[in-house]
Amino acid sequence: MRKYDWIIHGGRVLDPAQDRDELSDIAVKDGRISSIAPRLNPSEADASFDAAGHIVTPGLVDLHVHGYHLATPLGVPVDRYCLGRGVTTAVDAGSAGFSTYPGLRGYAIDHFRTRLLAFLNISCTGLSFSTLGGHPRIPGELESLKLLDTQGCVACIEADREVIVGVKVRLSSNLANQGRNEAEAFRRAMEAARAVRMPLMVHHTSSSVPLEDCPGKMLPGDIYTHCYHGYPSSVIDPTTRKVSPAVKAARENGVLFDLGHGVGAFSWTVGELCAREEFWPDIISTDMHSLTCEGPAYDMATVMTRLLHLGLSLPEIVRASTTTPARAIGWGDRIGTLEIGREADISVFSLQPVDLDLEDCQSQMRRIRHRLEARAVWKGGQRVELTHPLQWPNPDTIRSQRATWSRLEIHDSAPPAAADRESA
Repeated sequence: MRKYDWIIHGGRVLDPAQDRDELSDIAVKDGRISSIAPRLNPSEADASFDAAGHIVTPGLVDLHVHGYHLATPLGVPVDRYCLGRGVTTAVDAGSAGFSTYPGLRGYAIDHFRTRLLAFLNISCTGLSFSTLGGHPRIPGELESLKLLDTQGCVACIEADREVIVGVKVRLSSNLANQGRNEAEAFRRAMEAARAVRMPLMVHHTSSSVPLEDCPGKMLPGDIYTHCYHGYPSSVIDPTTRKVSPAVKAARENGVLFDLGHGVGAFSWTVGELCAREEFWPDIISTDMHSLTCEGPAYDMATVMTRLLHLGLSLPEIVRASTTTPARAIGWGDRIGTLEIGREADISVFSLQPVDLDLEDCQSQMRRIRHRLEARAVWKGGQRVELTHPLQWPNPDTIRSQRATWSRLEIHDSAPPAAADRESA
């Protein structure tokens, strides 16, 4: 029997939790990180992977996905769209409320190989019938205050703290009886999060709740997701084209800002305006769901690629995709690092030169020069088969997403071109 099960050798090991950025080999034994050293002998392992020229990171932590597959309109099979692309831990962001949570636990959390945790929706139904942005014939999950049971939410969390990590609420007027129920839903969600001493994650787009209240009244450690969207309620003041003072004050108070890319919540314009002020997301997440999994989000590596193009350094991108989200949900002592003795969740990425146009959520295009892409993944020391987008970039989603440009409050000076530009 050899000393190790795996040796991953020759890669640039990036582990912000340990301030590690160096060329090293990593050895895995019995599902755990066994050794990290400048040079290990490959003959001492049953198998080896040549990571030379690649980036080796802790398994990524995607703090915002929708993994209640087949039971909710937005659910996706997370093993395909998360684990197969380098995300070893994903957190479902409110697909279930307390009345639908048993199904999420039994048919998703306990079913998928991806480590799937959950924010519990303050609405008892979660997203069991809600669509992404509301539908004239389908009620949103906040349509009636009867759906918002703080005690039921708290009791469900207390019964399963093993995998529930916080409370989720979506604040958009068209999901909440044309905004009438938003303020009360926000209050009840905050009440539930305080009762269980867990973070509150808030979706806040096209909302009647002002920035002075959300994120302004959120507490340190709470998570404000979709922080780069260009719709009304953007972090960018449409008059000054600068980050709102209320948003800056919330960050100073300890509120965490999560990218939450999704199908509509990433704008190149907003990202560039935020980058000018160095207002970067604390956490990078995909908001992976059925309407964005084949574009415009695609996967975590693509979302990270967009931040790289905006000017965020690679070590900080990895930090926002591993260490910070792990700590935000109280799992920093278990995931998000390559520390010796930890479970061997490891991802390997290439950073390859490209010369092509990449879209945002409204098909505004930017010419990117580098692309991150998963090359290998281990979950608990077991290597995982990779998956890939059907098309990257996807001309079909680029074409369809142009129609949403007119709804933006923050955008480029001209709408996306009607004809697809040639991608190299």
